[in-house]
Amino acid sequence: MKSDHAVENAGESPKKGALRENIEAILVAIVIALFIRTFVVQAFKIPSGSMKQTLQIGDHILVNKFVYGIKIPYLRKTIVPIKKPQRGDIVVFKYPVDPNKDFIKRVVGIPGDMIEIRDKKLTVNGERVNHEHGIYTDPRILPAHIRPRDNFGPITVPDSALFVMGDNRDESFDSRFWGFVDYKALNGKAFIVYWSWDKENFGVRWSRLGRILK
Repeated sequence: MKSDHAVENAGESPKKGALRENIEAILVAIVIALFIRTFVVQAFKIPSGSMKQTLQIGDHILVNKFVYGIKIPYLRKTIVPIKKPQRGDIVVFKYPVDPNKDFIKRVVGIPGDMIEIRDKKLTVNGERVNHEHGIYTDPRILPAHIRPRDNFGPITVPDSALFVMGDNRDESFDSRFWGFVDYKALNGKAFIVYWSWDKENFGVRWSRLGRILK
């Protein structure tokens, strides 16, 4: 009497059976990887110095994609809200001018906040904000009619939007120049540096590996 296993695989060679199992395993792995990348966590590389000193060029970071809610892919509509972005969060988002590009900045203003910058001094709702992460490398102060970098606003953040700035305040192309970030554009919140490559010195920045972002 043939076993059940022999009956199920009648006419199929062991080689073909092993090949099918391998293909199925690969397909399952791809589906799981896509699910994780779409809904759970995604890796990004830092290409510029707009977030120095918090993030260095060559840092590789992980972004929590569900912290602000679960979105429908492509439509970017939140179907399961979890929490709203807070001031100080480091967020990755679709660049409003070109959604094919991803930007990373720090949240400075949330809906309802009034943002104003005078001679590089940032105020939120009339109170001076001294972010320990924010640095200024250019001693010049530019008037607003030349560039909005050092003098901007006042302006109120609309509903479901954020005002974001880079930590490298004098070298960041952010909300001062192109406006607000809509909640729909958010990819998630950056939370850890998992790899860092110093291209200039051709070496790994070992001290940065595993660094939690704040």
